[in-house]
Amino acid sequence: MVALANTHFAICSSSSSISIFVSSFLSRATRRPPLSFPPLLTPTTARSTSVCFSTLSNMDGTAGPTLFPLHRCKTLHLVRHAQGIHNVEGEKDRKAYLSPKLFDAHLTPLGWQQVDNLRKHVHSSGIAKNIELVITSPLLRTMQTAVGVFGGESYVDGVKAPPLMVSNAGNSDRPAISSIDCPPFLAVELCREHLGVHPCDQRRSIQEYKPLFPAIDFSQIESDEDILWKADYREAKEEVGARGMEFINWLWTRQEKEIAVVTHSVFMFHTLSNFGNDCHPGVKKELCKHYANCELLSVVIADRGMRGSDISKTNFPGKIPGGPDPPSEVADEYQKKKGVPNSSA
Repeated sequence: MVALANTHFAICSSSSSISIFVSSFLSRATRRPPLSFPPLLTPTTARSTSVCFSTLSNMDGTAGPTLFPLHRCKTLHLVRHAQGIHNVEGEKDRKAYLSPKLFDAHLTPLGWQQVDNLRKHVHSSGIAKNIELVITSPLLRTMQTAVGVFGGESYVDGVKAPPLMVSNAGNSDRPAISSIDCPPFLAVELCREHLGVHPCDQRRSIQEYKPLFPAIDFSQIESDEDILWKADYREAKEEVGARGMEFINWLWTRQEKEIAVVTHSVFMFHTLSNFGNDCHPGVKKELCKHYANCELLSVVIADRGMRGSDISKTNFPGKIPGGPDPPSEVADEYQKKKGVPNSSA
């Protein structure tokens, strides 16, 4: 797909009242050195336009531009977790995904390098300073990725604020990560990986996670134990997609306008597959793919069904102070009623 500066690409679903706009190129931390990521549209640029490609042109049947009010949009930065031990073992033998040894898989040393690379990118691109909330799937590999990419600097003893992650958490050799000078972190079950059968996708109890990630908010998770993962039932792909749509709809209950979501490749694939059906095939292809470890995709979601109740913070009513200001067409109609000839005739 050709990239257009200062433009969002809409990923639209004919069965949904929500549109998703792709507002960045993709970042593959696994394939590039730290500072060689392709350029992203900055959050400032993303706010400067509401143009997307979602409607069909009557001229040639290709995707044409559409406008949405900016206050009915949210910017999402979707991130797949970094390399986990299950990724390495599964590459060797797919049956390894059934191994209990991979329960709640943690990041590999290479995965932490990917985290460091993506962290440099989100800071150099300006993304980090605009994120108001980080949502993470409550598994070791996603929480490690989330705090490593979007968290504060190394934690210093004596600081009153609890760390996002304590040192060496989840079989890592990493120092503690600070919760200072970074957005709040929220764990959400809806954006978990494909549920069931694979032990690597089963989470620990929340009581086990809390000492490891003291500053992550687990209040959205109702059950301490993992009641969603079943040893004998693998969630259907359609169920993953439906759960993804529930997650997207839930986002409209949040007040934050720019949110990072650290999740999983299968969840991203089946959720985003709900969109783009009435767009150019290239847009659909760009969105519906399996994402690499630590790959980032920035999108804008538009509330087409007015489910949210946000009020614009940038619109201005005009006519302050008041005074005559009729557009020329209105003025012409007024003059006609008075019997005054049209001066433009």
